[in-house]
Amino acid sequence: MMSNKLIAAIQMVSGNDLAENLLTAERLIAEAALGGAQLIVLPETFALFSSREQLALGEREASANPPVRRFLSEQAKKHSVWIVGGTLPLAVMSDTATNKVLASSFVFDGRGVEQARYDKIHLFDVDVADKKGSYRESDTFLAGDSVVVIDTPLGRLGVAVCYDIRFPELFRLLLEQKVDIIAIPAAFTELTGEAHWLPLLRARAIENQCYVIGANQGGKHSATRKTSGGSAIIDGWGNVLSECDKGEAVLIAAMDIDELHQQRKAMPVIQHRRFKTVRSE
Repeated sequence: MMSNKLIAAIQMVSGNDLAENLLTAERLIAEAALGGAQLIVLPETFALFSSREQLALGEREASANPPVRRFLSEQAKKHSVWIVGGTLPLAVMSDTATNKVLASSFVFDGRGVEQARYDKIHLFDVDVADKKGSYRESDTFLAGDSVVVIDTPLGRLGVAVCYDIRFPELFRLLLEQKVDIIAIPAAFTELTGEAHWLPLLRARAIENQCYVIGANQGGKHSATRKTSGGSAIIDGWGNVLSECDKGEAVLIAAMDIDELHQQRKAMPVIQHRRFKTVRSE
């Protein structure tokens, strides 16, 4: 029996206009669905790139009428596809005094039903030798604290976001929950992405013997902010099944879950481990 399924990564160059970003996402989702994709991953901050407007949108997304979550649900239902909705801000209504939001990745099934939410755990507080220079996500965002893996028709799906990729222990926790596919929405800086994005994607795929869908931002967002692009879909052997450079793109690749499980049986890395991952508090 054929076990091939089609998975997709969408690359965008999002700006500060919510309506325009959603129109772009709608067009690219439709392209991926038309190409047969059954699971589609959007990039980090796909709906709104501006850090100054995250709190206002986050409060709307936490309300009874969340515009981006509704959009994602409608798109998933319209095309009968699973969608990993990149990230969008989500206010914590019990903690409004902080004026910060979570960077949340929502997963919707083919009926448009929200099946999971992953809140980005590792916040990008670093100095980079580019025009922006200093990045302090913790000024805007709160860190999440939960690992997320769910069942889908394609296999067990886990989610990580951007800077999370530099912390292999997080991916070991996903593997302990029997993950088959890991979606990684991202907005890697041009400098760090060109140096590290693809090697990190391949490393996480190889060491955990799973499919990785890296959906990145890819281009110039402002005078001081550029992202690296290079979105890619990688199999559990580390093969790059599909990739792109910069600009908007839709990547589609076939995954074979039976072949993945055979690779794990032939090289049982998880059973051979001598050390366990212990979460720090």
